[in-house]
Amino acid sequence: MTPCTEQDGVLERRTAQEFLVVEPWGPHAVRVRARAAQGLDDPALPGALDGPPPGAAPTVSVHPDGTARIVNGRLTVEAGADGRLRFLHTATGRELLAEKHPYTWYPSARVHAPLGEGRYRLAQSFEAYPGERLHGLGQHLHGRLDQKGLVVDLVQGNTVAAIPFLHSSRGYGLLWNNPAVGRVELGADATRWVADEARRIDYWITAGDTPAEIMACYADATGHPPLIPDWASGFWQSKLRYRTQDELLAVAREYKERRLPLSVIVCDFFHWTRMGDWDFDPTDWPDPGAMVEELGALGVRLAVSVWPTVEPTSTNYQALHDAGHLVADSRGGVLTFPWPARGHGADHQPTAYLDPSVPAARRHLWEQLRAHYHALGVTAFWLDACEPDLPPEPAARAVYGAGSGAEVGNLYGVWQARAVAEGLREAGDERPFSLTRSAWAGSQRYGASLWSGDIAPTFASLAQQIPAGLNVAMSGIPWWNTDIGGFQGGDPADPHYQELLVRWFQYGTFSPVMRLHGDRAPNQAFTAEITGGPNEVWSYGEQAYPILREHLRLRERLRPYLHELAEQAHREGAPVMRPLFFGFPDDARAWDVEDQFLLGPDVLVAPVTEAGSRARPVYLPGRARWTDTATGEVHRGGVELAGVPAPLERIPVFVREGAAVATAFLP
Repeated sequence: MTPCTEQDGVLERRTAQEFLVVEPWGPHAVRVRARAAQGLDDPALPGALDGPPPGAAPTVSVHPDGTARIVNGRLTVEAGADGRLRFLHTATGRELLAEKHPYTWYPSARVHAPLGEGRYRLAQSFEAYPGERLHGLGQHLHGRLDQKGLVVDLVQGNTVAAIPFLHSSRGYGLLWNNPAVGRVELGADATRWVADEARRIDYWITAGDTPAEIMACYADATGHPPLIPDWASGFWQSKLRYRTQDELLAVAREYKERRLPLSVIVCDFFHWTRMGDWDFDPTDWPDPGAMVEELGALGVRLAVSVWPTVEPTSTNYQALHDAGHLVADSRGGVLTFPWPARGHGADHQPTAYLDPSVPAARRHLWEQLRAHYHALGVTAFWLDACEPDLPPEPAARAVYGAGSGAEVGNLYGVWQARAVAEGLREAGDERPFSLTRSAWAGSQRYGASLWSGDIAPTFASLAQQIPAGLNVAMSGIPWWNTDIGGFQGGDPADPHYQELLVRWFQYGTFSPVMRLHGDRAPNQAFTAEITGGPNEVWSYGEQAYPILREHLRLRERLRPYLHELAEQAHREGAPVMRPLFFGFPDDARAWDVEDQFLLGPDVLVAPVTEAGSRARPVYLPGRARWTDTATGEVHRGGVELAGVPAPLERIPVFVREGAAVATAFLP
């Protein structure tokens, strides 16, 4: 028996195998850290927990039999004489979660397998519970809202954002505070978190009586999202690439002439001369200041694409190289991967990567963005390919200032968003907002709006987005979006694709961010000269255009409601797009619905995700009364409506009776 000790409200336990620390971390939460006994004292390791939130009032007791107990608000922790931890609901005594020994003979629920140089392959095991539903973990396109029974890799990639936070239907939330590449196994007999290369086990757990309480504690621990700028809630227009200043301005002018709402237009990749210039190419964009000024007069913001890749011939390469601000290769030198380059046709050039784990490198990036974009009035940045976009083999060789790619690489997108947020805040903008293709725990504090990457233009892909977005919401990222219509293709002249685009546009109208984007036909080879086909709302034929136009106007009417939700997200960490169970946790059926969602507390959305479908069932949750926005008919909650009409002109949308947002749906 090895007794626990208590020091200033923190439990410690030392054995020949490990050093364990259990520390209150916020009013209803604790942080658990464990390292191998022979390991070095904990350095300042990267993660999502900067410091404990205020308000904890724990009661700690250590007993002669080697056990100990912490009571901290709704959460009680019991430490056994063997070091195993149990987490209980304080008021009821019900077990929320308990650590589990992975093998009958193994002395701990925690495994530290040495790799050398103070690094370990780590594993942490917990009990599994029948009927438990598990949500969060970021963005994955497996099509499941409840992820019980899955093995989920914790590694970033295009269309995958690994955020190691789990929300449980049992009333707890758990953050695996480790940015290492690994996985989580959500088995029937155990839950196991694995880090392939790390220095210590580190997790945070909170208790809540509702999903809202859990997400509020998570925001307190990992950071609250800033208020979004008002312009971000409107419609974003984009295509694969507007190639010139004249082309982009012509599109913005056309929206104005047609009296169509437009908030943001995107200047996407290869608007630069060389990757890593972070500047406009003067041939295609001769007067970007005048462009931004004209867009402003039209009521439109310009968003610019920012990639982390740096060509050897770019204006910034040598300074970054000499300062050690490029990602290194474990084999020696700078890590490179071939990307298209302007002036090289279809040839790909070896391209390096900015190392944003280094504060001075982040500062260098922002200085370029400030001088070449922000000084012109640009405050919207599109942080593309910030996983970073590397195949597994070179990604495994990456060495950052903060550690190896295997140990810290999942943080890349956080670092990129941080560079922009800190720069904007220094410039006096307290509402930083960036589109980003990658996120990790805590990204929300930097105004990161995650999108789902280069997804397929199919109905099956559209169906996958619904649970993917809801799991992002339950991972603490309130602002999420998709490429409306999918990214990888789509022919605007094809009637079948036009139907998909309409259905996706309807879904996007009720997404936290509404953005039209994609590489439309006629597609071209992936070179620096590509532009993609037309992708404006008038590009999809006479039947689709009036439907898209009316949904643009509906989005405008919804914006005051979205701004209310932004306030709630900022204050309480509540997601904008929500699973039904978030608003109705006492409704058992609400936990089963994966193809509908709530936009805030008062709007229920039932997307259409099958070609040719003109009706669908809709479940109305809780004891609320719901008004059909198409007919005005009022229905009681707790029932499923079979065959709710869904003509091509609309999808089923219901509003809670008496909600002010109902006026947005009036003709």
